[in-house]
Amino acid sequence: MATSFTNFSYERFMRNMGQKLEPSVRYHLSKVYACLTATCAAATVGSLIHLKGIWEAGMLSGLIALGLVLGLIFNPDNGKNFNMRLGLLLGFGAFTGHALGLLLEQVIYVNPAIVVTALVGTTTIFTSLSAAAVLAKRGSYLFLGGILLSVLNAMALISLGNLLFRSYFVHELNLYVGLAVMSGFVLFDTQMIMEKHRLGSNDCIAHSWDLFYDVIGIFRRLLKH
Repeated sequence: MATSFTNFSYERFMRNMGQKLEPSVRYHLSKVYACLTATCAAATVGSLIHLKGIWEAGMLSGLIALGLVLGLIFNPDNGKNFNMRLGLLLGFGAFTGHALGLLLEQVIYVNPAIVVTALVGTTTIFTSLSAAAVLAKRGSYLFLGGILLSVLNAMALISLGNLLFRSYFVHELNLYVGLAVMSGFVLFDTQMIMEKHRLGSNDCIAHSWDLFYDVIGIFRRLLKH
């Protein structure tokens, strides 16, 4: 019964996606999600390197990740540098995961089950919202961009102020609002990627980086809850 329901839901989803999206957009999204999956795998390897004690994470990990992002920014897609930019993206994923190993180590010390819960939660949230964005009316979530950026700026100011006041309530509020904002960015970024492609952008590396940032943001906040 459950298998039949799953097959029915998957078939219906694929049929709806085929009706709503042009073949070129579907193909571009498949490349974006393939790059995203590879980047998440690289992040997993990076985290394991820290957790296994092979190379402990520190400030250097964050600096290298920043350098790799700058490499992506200053080497835009020209149709001939895909492999180089993919390497930069995977490297960024690996060092982001390596830096995240510090938080994972603390969480595992408290309760390893939290990591599993955060992984399942992140996968569920991202998959559900991505599907919603793909199947929704064209451009219906693009209005979220300005709102989400404004909320992020407000959260940054509140966090700076909370360094002085050390309010537990503000800290918790920041986590929940941050989770909602990163979830909103999944909707926004997914539809923005489709619109950018329709306007001629085939940069699946940059587009997958946008979604990877959302995934890491959701995962990090679920770990801290």
